[in-house]
Amino acid sequence: MNPAPFLIVETGRPVPPLRRYGRFPHWIRVAGLEEHETVVVDVEHGDALPDPHAFAGVLVTGSAAFVTDHADWSERSAAWLRQTAHAGLPVFGICYGHQLLAHALGGEVAYNPAGRESGTIELELQPQAAQDPLFQGLPQHFAAHATHLQTVLRAPEGAQVLARSPLDGCHAFRWGRHAWGVQFHPEFATHHMRGYVRARADCIGRHGGCARTIERAVSAAPLARQLLRRFVRQARLSSAQPMAKQG
Repeated sequence: MNPAPFLIVETGRPVPPLRRYGRFPHWIRVAGLEEHETVVVDVEHGDALPDPHAFAGVLVTGSAAFVTDHADWSERSAAWLRQTAHAGLPVFGICYGHQLLAHALGGEVAYNPAGRESGTIELELQPQAAQDPLFQGLPQHFAAHATHLQTVLRAPEGAQVLARSPLDGCHAFRWGRHAWGVQFHPEFATHHMRGYVRARADCIGRHGGCARTIERAVSAAPLARQLLRRFVRQARLSSAQPMAKQG
């Protein structure tokens, strides 16, 4: 098992009402990592990205930013992610991180034609998920938390789409052997999800939804959260051997 720490690439902060629960790296750690097992870089606020060879794996957080804005910090992060994924380091992108990884690897990110997706949703696994190291053994349908306007319209070439929802055709993908993106939020607990629904109530209404109804329907999503622990375990196993540096 590779004892190296995990790098958490912080691409944004929670909405203000939820900041009393800490920042996204804390939410991710609570779902599967101890603080001493992680290093955090806040790329949105200018932190430099380190040499990935020092880490067992990389997790990329969500953000209120849009990949399609092509902010300098985001494009620098995309270039770093592309090199890191091609080098074979395990990567796990969440929401914005999912979209940024897809963009970095040549996929297409844009506003979801179906509109905003918010609340506890039902994921449907695709047939190829049965052979995926993270998703295998999970039921074909299970709950997850989601809040997003943009989506991966086209997964990177060669990627396997692993899960979808009624409003999003690419809720999870794997590229290569060790790079995953998930549009949903495995790090969210129910209080995080309810807080996001309340914070995005106006936007939900503009897209034809009812925030009160969505908030009442929020429920636990333990199988989605399990994916973070599965990624950590898989990354420790797969990166037990030193990763070859790229010229």
